[in-house]
Amino acid sequence: MADPLSARLAADSPNARLAAVEARIAAACGRSGRARSGVRLVGVTKGMDADILREAVAAGLTTFGENYVQDWMAKRAALADLPTIEWHFIGRIQRNKAAAVAEATLVHSVSDLRVATALATAGERRGRPVYALIQVNLDAEESKDGVAPAALGALLAALRAGKWLRIVGLMAIPAPLDPEAMRTRFRALRELRERHVVDGDLRELSMGMSADFETAIEEGATLVRVGTALFGPRKGKA
Repeated sequence: MADPLSARLAADSPNARLAAVEARIAAACGRSGRARSGVRLVGVTKGMDADILREAVAAGLTTFGENYVQDWMAKRAALADLPTIEWHFIGRIQRNKAAAVAEATLVHSVSDLRVATALATAGERRGRPVYALIQVNLDAEESKDGVAPAALGALLAALRAGKWLRIVGLMAIPAPLDPEAMRTRFRALRELRERHVVDGDLRELSMGMSADFETAIEEGATLVRVGTALFGPRKGKA
């Protein structure tokens, strides 16, 4: 007879958590008639130390989203022996840290023209363009960054002519609702992308987190940002 404690530990292992999330992603893709390859899983590692990320890489996860530059730099240094890791920056961008943020494979959170200009300058200095998403504030929440839907067209027009910042999609963090209520917000971001896409340039939609990523996939997400479902509660949280 299996030891109950061992069984619980096995079910809570990085391998088991990743497998469970992958199964949910695959099921959501199946329900919406999408290929699994059309959705990328970004592990949100705020509050997680480098050892936890190392275990996740061993389990098969290689894309991580970081919120804070200082934490990201420390983890990147600690995991420098793992060249397969792809780092995304998903947090609020301070212009004085744009040079560091520009080193990410993808920046999810360009919120206004000033931030975009700082990233473009950083890209020009390093001689490589920065790839980024525009964060849209769907509900005009004062606590969140992001461009208003009505202002998205003007921001895109200002940025499309540039060489060093390449906008490849949109991102949103809607107000927390139940997954089905969130569906309308995810659909709104997808429809906003469809209204503003030019020659297929806005190919990415970053939306959906642990509580609602399946709904986001059903509404067109290409990037889902999952933390708790992969890693458990952050340190300091119950």
